[in-house]
Amino acid sequence: QVQLVESGGGLVQAGGSLRLSCVASGRTFTNYIMAWFRQAPGKEREFVALIRRNGVSTYYADSVKGRFTISRDNAKNTVYLQMNSLKPEDTAVYYCAADQSPLISTTNYKYDYWGQGTQVTVSS
Repeated sequence: QVQLVESGGGLVQAGGSLRLSCVASGRTFTNYIMAWFRQAPGKEREFVALIRRNGVSTYYADSVKGRFTISRDNAKNTVYLQMNSLKPEDTAVYYCAADQSPLISTTNYKYDYWGQGTQVTVSS
């Protein structure tokens, strides 16, 4: 089992920044590809970004490319999502997820473990 706890959400004006954190516990953190997903009210959960086990390779949804940065600190069992130039359409609950498969995936059902989510609200 892996437990994931997100933090860092909040209310911010359009154009502002937030940094989300997700701390993992329970299993070896470096065994997992880590990702962020988000879900807005009435919408499907969608992929945002992922980072490979070694922290070198990353992949982003087109909607956030150039504005968001995913990173991980394997010594702290933590993955981050730095969000800049936020837009009202970024408003959602953001979830951290872990995938023990070595193959990257942007599909939510491929991920084995999920956090409880943290709310991000961007006002216009």
